[in-house]
Amino acid sequence: MTEQVVMVAQASPEELTERLRDAITRLNRRLRQERPLGDLTVTQLSALTSLRIGGALTPRELSEAERVQPPTMTKIVAKLEDRGLISRAPHPTDGRQVLLSLSPEGIAVLDRYQRVRDEWLAHRLAELVPDERDIVERAAQLLERLARE
Repeated sequence: MTEQVVMVAQASPEELTERLRDAITRLNRRLRQERPLGDLTVTQLSALTSLRIGGALTPRELSEAERVQPPTMTKIVAKLEDRGLISRAPHPTDGRQVLLSLSPEGIAVLDRYQRVRDEWLAHRLAELVPDERDIVERAAQLLERLARE
C-alpha cells in the first residue's frame, strides 16, 4: 500500500517546525522499536552509540553526552561492562580517570541493531514510488544541512 505525496499550500515556518519535529520524532521512535530481541534498554543502546560516535570517553563525559546524572551512568556502565560490551582503560594523562570504549562485542551488538533498523527503513523506502524516494533523498540532504552546527 503506497501513499501518494499530496501537495498542499506552503506552511508557515511555525507550522512546518511543528510538523517536521513531530515527523522526525515519530520516525525516530519507530526506528528505535525496530531492534533485535534482547534485553538491552534504549538507554543502554544510546550509551553504546555515544561511545561509537565519541570514541573513548570518561564516565563523566559519557553522562554529559547522554544527559543523565553520573550515578545513573554508573549503573548503565556497570550493566554494559558486565555484558562485555564496553571496556575500561586507564586515562593517559589523569591517573584518577578511566576511559570507556566499545569492546568488539559492543561493536557487533551495535552493528546488529543498526542492520535491523536499516532493513526496516529500506523496506519502507522501497514501498515508495520513485518520485517519492527522490523527495525523501532531497529532504535528507536538507536535514543534513540543517543539522550542521
